[in-house]
Amino acid sequence: MIAHALFHAYELSIPIFVVVWLEAFSVTSAILGIVVGVGYAAIGLGAVPSGILSDEYGSDRVVLVALLGMGVGFGLMSVSPNVVVLALALGVWGTAASLYHPAGLSLLSRGVDQRGTAFAYHGAAGNVGTVLGPLLASVLLIFLPWRVAAAIFVVPALAGAAAAVRLPLGDAAEVEDDPGAAGNTSLSGFWTNTRALFASGFLVIFGAVLLYGLYYRGILTFLPKILSGVPVLEPITVFDRTVSPSQYVYAGLLTVGVGGQYVGGRLTDLVETEYALIGAFALLVVGALAFVPAAAAGVVPLLAVCVLLGFAIYVTAPVYQAIIAEYVSDDSHGLSYGYNYLGMFGVGALGAPIAGAALSYANTTVLFLVLAGIAALAGLISVYLLVRTNDRVATGDSRAETEG
Repeated sequence: MIAHALFHAYELSIPIFVVVWLEAFSVTSAILGIVVGVGYAAIGLGAVPSGILSDEYGSDRVVLVALLGMGVGFGLMSVSPNVVVLALALGVWGTAASLYHPAGLSLLSRGVDQRGTAFAYHGAAGNVGTVLGPLLASVLLIFLPWRVAAAIFVVPALAGAAAAVRLPLGDAAEVEDDPGAAGNTSLSGFWTNTRALFASGFLVIFGAVLLYGLYYRGILTFLPKILSGVPVLEPITVFDRTVSPSQYVYAGLLTVGVGGQYVGGRLTDLVETEYALIGAFALLVVGALAFVPAAAAGVVPLLAVCVLLGFAIYVTAPVYQAIIAEYVSDDSHGLSYGYNYLGMFGVGALGAPIAGAALSYANTTVLFLVLAGIAALAGLISVYLLVRTNDRVATGDSRAETEG
């Protein structure tokens, strides 16, 4: 929970810095979208290796490395003289961040009986980070240069690593004693397990998660900039300081995500996960289609849609995390979450340049129509997963037998 909160604190503070970087480095949204996309894409690069290492050596060790590496990345950002070095710094941060999710989620999925509830609390902790990270960045940027603000963000990573060292997780010993875990680290075992994963229902889930990643990154990367352009949220001056209400609306949207994460996790203990996933994508479509009309209608409709988006974006995460645990055998959870976040954060990082290009060469309306189409396609894939599962259940096959 500590590591998850810090991961998202860093991840979602970057869009706050984006507003400053556009002026500091004198670049377009399209160029900066590519630069930021480098960092976000890197989150996917280490996901599969992280899953393999978690299955073999234990998740706690991998999480510790992730925490320290994320701190180093923000330290490098604070001294970046140009966008090229900034892209490299974001790449360092993203590579370290890529280690977290497969390790953390495999630890939960193997060690907890009530997975949905565990994912709910884990997800809620992540959203506490998504709120505090952007909020801290917004406050620091009012009083301090952006480089100093970025340097201060190194401190939480060091504190989190210190806490991780002191917690007796015991995961490393358990994995080392598991003879099935070693199969993922040999090349033949890796390819065997990979083929088994993608020959099952995991392939369908992977497609839906990849599309969710495009939506997630596409909407959140430039949302502070989009909100700052809404007339009712124009910057105001308070005690000789410029305050941007749009940044606090953005933080509020992420705050709603705390409830979304918890509700999503609890839902998977109460209803079939396929139905929960379909409903989540339907909400994402509605939120994307309603944003532009709501922004034109006034502050109350805009805030209502932001609440909907904050809830819908984050209710989805624990649902697909739980559904993967249902469709994949225990000894491949690390590998499956590795591929999952390769799609979610690696390929999904293309959402940042897609959004930047839409804003630079078209307009906000086009961006949200594209996002709605992406969510709709993910919803259709989820419907296919439900139909496929029901057909197999009707023939007497269990999920574990046919999909795992």
